[in-house]
Amino acid sequence: MSIPSTVVMAAADLTKPVADGWQLVLAALVGIALIVVLITALKVHPFLSLIVGGLAVGIVAGQNVNDVVTSFSTGFGATAAGVGLLIALGAMFAKLLADSGGADQIVDTIVGRSSKAMLPWAMALVGAIIGLPMFFEIGLVLLMPVIYLVARRAQVSLVTVGIPALAGLSAMHGFVPPHPGPLTAISNLGADLGLTLGLGVLVAVPTVIVAGPLFGSLAGRWVDVPAPDTFDADRDTREERPSFGITMLSVLLPVVLMLAKSIFDIIWNDDPDNILRQIFDVLGNPPIALLIAVIVGMVTLGRGAGMRLPQISKILETSLPPIAGILLIVSAGGGFKQVLVDTGIGTQLADWADKANLSVILLAWFLAVLIRLATGSATVATITASALIVDLLPGLDNWQVSLVVLAVGAGSVFFSHVNDAGFWLVKEYFGMSVGQTIKTWSSMETVLSVSGLVFVFVLDAILKLIM
Repeated sequence: MSIPSTVVMAAADLTKPVADGWQLVLAALVGIALIVVLITALKVHPFLSLIVGGLAVGIVAGQNVNDVVTSFSTGFGATAAGVGLLIALGAMFAKLLADSGGADQIVDTIVGRSSKAMLPWAMALVGAIIGLPMFFEIGLVLLMPVIYLVARRAQVSLVTVGIPALAGLSAMHGFVPPHPGPLTAISNLGADLGLTLGLGVLVAVPTVIVAGPLFGSLAGRWVDVPAPDTFDADRDTREERPSFGITMLSVLLPVVLMLAKSIFDIIWNDDPDNILRQIFDVLGNPPIALLIAVIVGMVTLGRGAGMRLPQISKILETSLPPIAGILLIVSAGGGFKQVLVDTGIGTQLADWADKANLSVILLAWFLAVLIRLATGSATVATITASALIVDLLPGLDNWQVSLVVLAVGAGSVFFSHVNDAGFWLVKEYFGMSVGQTIKTWSSMETVLSVSGLVFVFVLDAILKLIM
């Protein structure tokens, strides 16, 4: 998917560069470098780092400081309004799923029916399902007792069954909304959420297979880590759980509603008055779909686990404080994005990319990779990369914009290393050295990123033939 000249013309009409190209590039590099140094070297919170970086971009580009503050505030508010509600509702549902025992029910049902040879595949499936509503860190903490137990019972390396589960979690984190990264890229680039979700699942499935069971079998031979017995005695903490079928119905409900909206929009594209389309335009609206999931989950998961209403209310209440930092970081990222956009650097990049005949998918992935390597944050990589390419997209079809979002998501998970909190979380839970963690976890993330990009290109070629 190369950038057509019409895209550059449209982008130029949208955002006029405020300075020469070299000055805009310098401004972006200074802003990004400042964020990297503040986060990695000085350990400043990403929220503050993004604010400082945004101010630096505008000042170096020659803008009035008050105008820069206005740009940042506008982007912050728009992102908080567009993404914050979804993150909060997603956190509520994830907490219900975990505390009701529904997540345990999914794990035990799938893993309990798998042979030893199929365990890595089952763990990849469990990781993907648990990863749909949950943030990576929460999913990892939830799954570690299962990974320990399965490895001990099967007498295999912790890596053999652990890497597939982590691949499932990480793929959902990078490709599929309502995770903060994909949501932010969708918001920044104006992509259709339901369409991106559907295409994201299509990309995530083969990507998880490659980076999960297939790569995990190799990694398990490179690094043999025996499982501890830490969680053997306290695996099940609830006597009453919702059934597997009810739990799966609850997890997939918002996904089905959002996908249905996109499908009906395509089928009845020329008939906006169609009653089914009107119904699912409401039910499939992401905030409504997630709100429905939370309300249904209060009954199917909360009451299904024998909880009373005060207990359910307490779970929902305690789900929000842990995501306050995430909301602020994502919103500040929206402010940083808006400063970049208002300088016109996207227009300049679009012009250069057109002259070099670069694929916008490859460019989006590459920018996300660079920022991921520098900052260690998938979310920051997604925010910044999508901001840099936002002016390259006018003139592209909806499905092409969705594929660019997925390319950014693929780049954002590339080679997790020592500047990533997830690296240390995996290292400690798996009891590995830094070298072993790089051989397993970091390599898996790289395979996930590259294979994700490959499958995005495959899907792009297929859709070009169909559309």
